[in-house]
Amino acid sequence: MNTATFSLATLAPAAPEIALLAFVSALLVIDLFVAERDKHVTFWLAIAALLGTAALAAASVGSPTAVTFQATFVADPMSQVLKVAALLAVATTLVYSRMYLQARELLRGEFLCLSLFATLGMMVMISAHHFLTLYLGLELLALSLYAMVALQRESVRATEAAMKYFVLGALASGMLLYGMSMLYGATGSLDIARVASALGTARASQSLAVFGLVFVVAGIAFKLGAVPFHMWIPDVYHGAATPTTLFIGTAPKIAAFAFVMRLLAQGLGGMGADWQQMLAILAAASIGLGNLVAIAQTNLKRMLAYSTISHMGFLLIGILSGSDNGYSSAMFYVLTYVLMTLGAFGMILLLSRAGFEAEELEDFKGLNRRSRWYAFVMLVIMFSLAGIPPAVGFLAKLAVLQAAWEAGFGVLVVFAVLMSVVGAFYYLRLVKLMYMDEPAGEITIAERGDMRALLSANALVVLGLGIVPAPLMDLCARAITASL
Repeated sequence: MNTATFSLATLAPAAPEIALLAFVSALLVIDLFVAERDKHVTFWLAIAALLGTAALAAASVGSPTAVTFQATFVADPMSQVLKVAALLAVATTLVYSRMYLQARELLRGEFLCLSLFATLGMMVMISAHHFLTLYLGLELLALSLYAMVALQRESVRATEAAMKYFVLGALASGMLLYGMSMLYGATGSLDIARVASALGTARASQSLAVFGLVFVVAGIAFKLGAVPFHMWIPDVYHGAATPTTLFIGTAPKIAAFAFVMRLLAQGLGGMGADWQQMLAILAAASIGLGNLVAIAQTNLKRMLAYSTISHMGFLLIGILSGSDNGYSSAMFYVLTYVLMTLGAFGMILLLSRAGFEAEELEDFKGLNRRSRWYAFVMLVIMFSLAGIPPAVGFLAKLAVLQAAWEAGFGVLVVFAVLMSVVGAFYYLRLVKLMYMDEPAGEITIAERGDMRALLSANALVVLGLGIVPAPLMDLCARAITASL
């Protein structure tokens, strides 16, 4: 019988996760004793928990790979970088959301604790070295997100979105679990390293493994929001409160990238020829449908939902190349995509106020006349999402397309470029509304200095990385090379 022994050396690789769990447990108790008028105390404690955990995770960046908890948990360079990015993204999301949540009486301990539990689920996914650990992290994240979407109990739209998300998410989780069980039947192990080793030998049942791979890729496609498993994204993005939409659209994408890397690149790398073709179809369908349907949207949140579907297609293009260059390009892409999405939804939150949701395209008409700086901030974000230089989105798309071209997916690359030209229309349409149209109504800008400063810095980072991308690109390349 195997007996698990725990020591400081065993627990050290999971120190950020343990710290965050301790923080959120303490926050649950503290929130009971904080009066309604003092909920800002709970908010700043949550921010401190995220930043403290991020500092702890950042301190481990560059450390050698460590596997612990009987080979179910790994702390490698890729996980170290992705955890820091996810924690900072969640902290930024909460800062952007503070005014909105206060105005709608949603700044409660429930929202903050669910955010931290979801972040813990992401961190477990990022460091998973075993199918069960992957699934545990995924379900902790998913259950927290379902509850966050449903927190607006009086909103029919939010309740409907939560129900759709829950039902479709349960189906996707079932498919993923079924696929994992087939891979266990084919290889005799749930350990990612052992699965990879078994697939390279004759003792693995290749036909059963391929059948399981189909279900696994279907589950992954749902979590990413790739076509044809995209149906939940527009409704959830539109129906949920904007802070929840911002949360769903940013940090979980980092965890989803790690999920794909653990399962496909590390565990099922020997079946690359099988999943590359599947990802190519998913990528082409996502880029095509996402860009074409986004043109018809008048609601900015729905437009960004279809934009997300398209961007996940580009992320898959980097992964399907099956090379270290492709993986590092995909990692660079997902990190820059999170930065862009934070900025886009941050602008929606900046212009929203009590009783008014700045989520229609018309709400941005004439923004340049109200504030030239924030019109410029939104212009930078839109240019980056469209892939127009000098914003970082151009280099991110170029990197993944170059990796796919080198891997022999020339037709897919040409299609993606053509769809990018089509997609530029709906991003530039918003720029036109801000700079060339008369305001459709009163435009108010949130007074919180912390939010305004962070949003400005966000846009400058998007612009700066487009001019000097080398440090982040090199960091991604080193993390991928050291982890695979």
